[in-house]
Amino acid sequence: MMLQSFSTTGIGSVPHSDPFEACRVIFDSVTIPFWPQLPHRSFLELMVPQYSEGFPFIEIKGENIHLKEQAGEKETASFYEAVADGKGFPISREYAAGLHEFIDILKKKEQKFKTLKGHVTGPLTFTLSITDDQKRPVYFDEEIRQLSLELLKGKAIWQINTLREYAEEVLIFIDEPILSALGTSTYIGVDNAEALRLLRELVSCIKASGAIAGIHCCSKADWPLVLSSGIDVLNFDAYFFWDSLGLYPEEIRTFVNNGGFIAWGIAPTTEAVRGLNVQNLREQLERGLSSLEKTGISRERLTRQVLLTPSCGTGSLQMEDALKVFKLLKELRDGYVNS
Repeated sequence: MMLQSFSTTGIGSVPHSDPFEACRVIFDSVTIPFWPQLPHRSFLELMVPQYSEGFPFIEIKGENIHLKEQAGEKETASFYEAVADGKGFPISREYAAGLHEFIDILKKKEQKFKTLKGHVTGPLTFTLSITDDQKRPVYFDEEIRQLSLELLKGKAIWQINTLREYAEEVLIFIDEPILSALGTSTYIGVDNAEALRLLRELVSCIKASGAIAGIHCCSKADWPLVLSSGIDVLNFDAYFFWDSLGLYPEEIRTFVNNGGFIAWGIAPTTEAVRGLNVQNLREQLERGLSSLEKTGISRERLTRQVLLTPSCGTGSLQMEDALKVFKLLKELRDGYVNS
């Protein structure tokens, strides 16, 4: 893993509808370019529908995605064949205009990037967000849950194989916002051991494909579970929950001492960003770093293994606020690198 400390990147979604403009902002703003998800462009670009293409067991009608009563035999056979050949599942321009614009731009550039970032929705968020006709999440169908995992592995493999042509290394984030809600009444019946198995399998697939595996969780989460999944990079909301990692000193110390990077989601993706300047972000990051120093990790090691990101995707923000998020990240990075 060759990640450089204080590199900046994004989570995925941006408020743009124009894929070229979205990519322009990304290439201008961050040191690890990522392909943009454009939820304002199409329902298909939301984080669950975007990865459903080629999955014969669900269907999309308008702005509703749900389990099919019966999958077609031909489509099902093609799906199993694709799983078996291991080449992955493509993501088309219809489902990810930003990804294909990103690739088009990479083809024209004469440079090879050090790192490029892709992303895939996590298996928990995917299977707990899609329901059958009884409004029951497909997670609770053991067969569909496993097949969904194979689908998401294939989406990650295809991205890795596509992006590695333009970069020395590829970073893939697993986006798992539902992790923060596990253990609540909403998701009662979701077994932690099964959640960990799903994450471990996807992480292992990403790493076996030659990429760096990260995970993005909103809010607080079961950090010991997340950290035991084998990830290389942990991304969390470090603006509102900067002290949450320090609650698990042994687990976080082991992760960092084994070379794991913490991607601090330090720029809030809420209206709070409007009243902030780069000094505010630096103070918040320093609080977080100090809280982890108290777990026994040296300051030198911590600062060797820092990435900087927004706290979540910027797709829900007004354009001006999203641009400010990336401007602040750039200024924060410059302040540390040049000091």
